[in-house]
Amino acid sequence: MPAALITGASSGIGLELARLFAREGYRLVLVARTRKRLEEIAQELRPAEAQVIPIDLSLPGAPEEIHGKVPKVDVLVNNAGFGVFGKFAEKGLAEELNMMQLNMTALVMLTRLYLPNMISAGNGKIMNVASTAAFQPGPLMAIYFATKAFVLSFSEAIANELEGTGVTVTALCPGPTASDFQERANMQNSGLVKGKRMMAALTVAEIGYRGMMAGKTIVIPGLGNKLLTQSLRLSPRSIVTKMVRRMQEER
Repeated sequence: MPAALITGASSGIGLELARLFAREGYRLVLVARTRKRLEEIAQELRPAEAQVIPIDLSLPGAPEEIHGKVPKVDVLVNNAGFGVFGKFAEKGLAEELNMMQLNMTALVMLTRLYLPNMISAGNGKIMNVASTAAFQPGPLMAIYFATKAFVLSFSEAIANELEGTGVTVTALCPGPTASDFQERANMQNSGLVKGKRMMAALTVAEIGYRGMMAGKTIVIPGLGNKLLTQSLRLSPRSIVTKMVRRMQEER
């Protein structure tokens, strides 16, 4: 039975991906901070086999601890992550550094830990959840946007390195998605999300799952998001940055 390890599996896109993998007959390894919530999800997903690992991936050493408990998987989904809304100079540095550790360092470490076995087996899939934020600077969420740009660049580069190995890497780049992300980031009043109709986490998960299974390197759910990212690539960076600032400002 193939195994899929999913971080950030307790809610949002991660939870919906867990449900999809369960329906497809995978053995699941569910990673998030809260044991009780993970155990509830494991019960929900029965008869699928689900191992829960409650751990905070923003803590150094967490990826090695996970790998020590589960040394081999067929699919790795690096979904865990969070954002911080507000001006960089006014936000707590510790929180920003924790975000960098989770969004980038833990993702890189898990990828590096699980890749060798995948390459040896000649088969494996990795999904790194980035964002449409990866395609431009993000005033008022400067570090978050930068972390997602890192995830996208890293994923594209190693996807190229892995050509011919049987292992694929997919960067999933959703736009604003209905989840608890906005509340945790304290951005409910941001013009980017307030009053906006956001894509459902299930829709994002289904599109991401299909793209990963097809071996696509970049998956951007939604026609509007695809058009937006393409237009951003063609626009002057200074204009894009000012536009994002206007979109982000609180309403």
